[in-house]
Amino acid sequence: MKPHYYTFLLIFLSFSLLAQSPPPESEYSLNQRAKKIHESVITIDTHNDINVKNFTDEVNYTQNLDTQVNLPKMEEGGLDVSWLIVYTGQGELTKDGYKKAYKNAMDKFDAIDRLVTKYAPDQIELALSSAEVKRIIASGKKVAMIGVENAYPVGTDLKNIEKFYKRGARYMSLAHNGHSQFCDSNTGEEDDVWLYNGLSELGKKAIEEMNRVGIMIDISHPSKEANIQMIKLSKAPVIASHSSARALCDVSRNLDDEMLAMIRTNGGVVQTVALDSYLNLEKYDANMAASKDLYKEVAKELDIEYLEWNDVKNLSGDAQEAAYTNYEKILAQASPRKKDINAKYPLVNVKDFVNHIDYLVEKMGINHVGISSDFDGGGGIEGWDDASETFNVTLELVKRGYSEDEIAKLWGLNLLRVLDEVEAVAKNMQ
Repeated sequence: MKPHYYTFLLIFLSFSLLAQSPPPESEYSLNQRAKKIHESVITIDTHNDINVKNFTDEVNYTQNLDTQVNLPKMEEGGLDVSWLIVYTGQGELTKDGYKKAYKNAMDKFDAIDRLVTKYAPDQIELALSSAEVKRIIASGKKVAMIGVENAYPVGTDLKNIEKFYKRGARYMSLAHNGHSQFCDSNTGEEDDVWLYNGLSELGKKAIEEMNRVGIMIDISHPSKEANIQMIKLSKAPVIASHSSARALCDVSRNLDDEMLAMIRTNGGVVQTVALDSYLNLEKYDANMAASKDLYKEVAKELDIEYLEWNDVKNLSGDAQEAAYTNYEKILAQASPRKKDINAKYPLVNVKDFVNHIDYLVEKMGINHVGISSDFDGGGGIEGWDDASETFNVTLELVKRGYSEDEIAKLWGLNLLRVLDEVEAVAKNMQ
């Protein structure tokens, strides 16, 4: 009788365990759950470049332009907050260079102002604090915020930092691709040429002034040594507005584990960037090599010069800005003709992007990681190639097992927490 008894017991226990285990979630149910989460959290993208040509009476973000970000695309994808970027390519460190750069920055500040006060005040509003972000979203509008990429337009007059703050800037990087008057750039890794071995004396003073006025310090483009010095000098947490993990993709724009540990200790946040060559270099290089002939053909059709991405990065000033624009035109025109190439050499995609989020969360903790795209400045991957596809990021996070609270932190609460802390430091210093 004993063998039958044990057989019965095993069968009973097996059915009991099956009864206690929930059935696997269907794809439809998972999608519905992800949609509810996406609608409930504040979604913030901390890096979207702009072109002043898209901020005119005739052409502006109320229209579904061929830009990766505009109001219709934000609405479709459920993107709440777009940090619009006052970007200036690095030029000569001269009085004339600073003057020209300052004008470029003012033109972009003015363009953003036209969007929120003239073209679409009923659809989007400029936020200057986390409280304003929440108020504007509650009113049903989209939110614009402003970041300054490259402090080159500040020149040598640090009073301009407060001027930029008063125009709405809430983060700024001290350099871009090329050494500025403030610090060395990550691009020094290519030729081992450095101006300051980190920060210049003016750069050290700029850090103090940014702390004083309440602008978040962005470490996405400066050199590692400059970033180490910034973190040590800053009285407030820093951000990397659009960077990923160097351990997964070894490029100078990404952050290594030592930097991640410093940012965590500092209380800052790394906004993982959806830029293909910073996520999976092997996939990116294979696809680019296979696509090169097509890109050259498209460039010839458009009557513009074909430059590879690395060549574009090595330009400066107006030449670099024009090359960025041309590069985006070539990619957009070539995209519909790349089916066969992409089938053989897959594009970098949302899964590759969330792999970096996973890694950063593992290394830094859930409170120190965020999300950015670098749209209209080189960013965009398969599955999140413009703002209309923003939901796909949330969907992949849900698939990976992130909770709603964790997703809320990744999509925006971590960034807003840093903004609050920077503001508190500024109040104390003032």
